[in-house]
Amino acid sequence: MSFLFENLKVYQKAVAFADEISDLTEGFSRGNYYLADHLNRAALSIATNIAEGNGRYSKADRKNFFRISRGSAFECVPILELCKRKKLIKEEKWKCLREELNEICKMLSGLINY
Repeated sequence: MSFLFENLKVYQKAVAFADEISDLTEGFSRGNYYLADHLNRAALSIATNIAEGNGRYSKADRKNFFRISRGSAFECVPILELCKRKKLIKEEKWKCLREELNEICKMLSGLINY
């Protein structure tokens, strides 16, 4: 049995993004645990709020969780910037992750406005 939200492209992208972030932050030094932890939580929150929103009955509730999900995606931006500045991630990887977030945000905006 699958849940309907698992068929959403934005959900699939969000899970892939969280997985990518998890792999990326495994290599962070202990002194940068706060960045790894916060980034992992924000990245995972994107997918979990999409899932939770789809479990709600009212349109207003669903939209609220999609907005929270979008906020979590935005939350990743400054954390990734700091990771780049601290040379924890390379410029190319940073650009790629920002592009992925931008695409996820556009898709979430589409869900919110639907």
